[in-house]
Amino acid sequence: MVIIMQNEVSKSQFKAKALEIFRHVEATNESVIVTDYGNPAIEVRKYHATENTPLQLLKGSVIEYIDPDQPVGEDDWEILT
Repeated sequence: MVIIMQNEVSKSQFKAKALEIFRHVEATNESVIVTDYGNPAIEVRKYHATENTPLQLLKGSVIEYIDPDQPVGEDDWEILT
């Protein structure tokens, strides 16, 4: 049994105990961070299906809607200046 401290495991631990880690995630619904040389690299978490389409997920996310029909010029983009 792999011991998961603070829900983190190294890549080598993950490689050796992947199925056990998957079972832990499924059973506890907790995510596990896989680290590479101590740095977070991958998050393993239980899959949750969504019934919303991408457009439904974006609904209500526009916070400002000013002159949507006006053309956009190069001066309007901050990153280009």
